[in-house]
Amino acid sequence: MAEMPMAGGGSALVCIVDDDAEVRIAMESLLRSTDHRVLAFASPEEFLASAEAAGAACLLLDVYLDGADGLEVQQALHDRAIFVPVVLMTGQGDIPMTVRAMKAGAVDFLTKPFTEDEVLQAVGEAVALDRRRRSERGEDDAVRGLYGKLTPRERDVMALVTAGLMNKQVAAKLELSEVTVKIHRGNLMRKMHAQSLADLVRMAEILGVRERTVTRYSVAG
Repeated sequence: MAEMPMAGGGSALVCIVDDDAEVRIAMESLLRSTDHRVLAFASPEEFLASAEAAGAACLLLDVYLDGADGLEVQQALHDRAIFVPVVLMTGQGDIPMTVRAMKAGAVDFLTKPFTEDEVLQAVGEAVALDRRRRSERGEDDAVRGLYGKLTPRERDVMALVTAGLMNKQVAAKLELSEVTVKIHRGNLMRKMHAQSLADLVRMAEILGVRERTVTRYSVAG
């Protein structure tokens, strides 16, 4: 049975999946003493069924669970688009297993018995990674929201400009006057909150719009 999260929703949520009750209790106590919210589960099924799973900032996951493989659980998270940073724990780790875990995206691999400092450092790295990822996703969503306000013609101009074409070249590709292209370019810069062409290029990379429009207008030719 999972413990309820602690009060203080601003702290990072750390989930623990380990079939050893003593390990769960010890790690819960340690993490709560450092102001983390904690949910502990005896099985991966309990964790995956929890509504809190996708909101976790770190998952401490035992590799050898009763009737389950922690590395398979790690893959199941990817399959369900749950991108929580994972710290794997094991009492019998080896180099091939570590390599598999890291290739699958594990943040760290702790071999039991580990120290409190090792746990806190691994959790700290996972939480920091989760914070960066959430920030990037928020930025991406904001860029897509701004892009959705552009007219179809402004989107074409944005794609061609960020592909490196001059206004005159864009005008020729779109069969517009250069003055009209400049107007569209000014409008889209304002709507996208772009301070420079470099800003616009970065946004176009997030959106993936350059490749689509460049192909459409055969820029290479």
